[in-house]
Amino acid sequence: MRNYIVIGGSSGIGEQLVNLLEAEGSQVTATYHTNICKDRNQVRYIPFDATTDTLDLDSLPSEIHGVAYCPGSINLKPFHRFKESDYVADFKLQVTGAIKVIQQLLPRLKASAEASIVLFSTVAVQQGFSFHSQVALSKGAIEGLTRALAAELAPIIRVNAIAPSLTDTKLAGRLLSSPEKKEHQSKMNPLKKVGEPLDVAKTALFLLTPNSSWITGQILHVDGGVSSVK
Repeated sequence: MRNYIVIGGSSGIGEQLVNLLEAEGSQVTATYHTNICKDRNQVRYIPFDATTDTLDLDSLPSEIHGVAYCPGSINLKPFHRFKESDYVADFKLQVTGAIKVIQQLLPRLKASAEASIVLFSTVAVQQGFSFHSQVALSKGAIEGLTRALAAELAPIIRVNAIAPSLTDTKLAGRLLSSPEKKEHQSKMNPLKKVGEPLDVAKTALFLLTPNSSWITGQILHVDGGVSSVK
């Protein structure tokens, strides 16, 4: 049985990924922060704050086949309104948190001899959208980290990232809070719909499992075509 860790597995994309991994017969340890979850047959939930906590390694398997780091934030504001505390908080959640988790789990990922790490970026890193500077700062760092770690950890551990466009999750709730807002967002990409968490989770599942055994150092755009089709 394969063992996976999903950081931020209680809602949105992370929750859907946990469900897919469980359906494949894998053993999953998922963390939650505010959305308390009950353990299931093949899924164990543990409380975890990515900005302050460290993992209890004694409670985790000695071999881990994959880890997905899902926590994120969407803070959109004009550049001139930036406060240092704002972008530092984003960086701590999305970059420092990921680094700490990977460093803690690295010996157990290496022990599996065929592990995979999946991180999350955003289409805004390479596209350049107004008011997305704060988002792009931390997610840009994630893309750099993905490529650097892929080089350093090959051939034992693969490292990839997914860069979605706006997806219908709780995190994006205020941007999709009405039918009119959803319609507006749908018109902004070639497939004319807002992405669902399951759309992104299926890609994460592919990257975590041996189905993607010859893929590393990649940023996969799961974005309805907005990054490449006009």
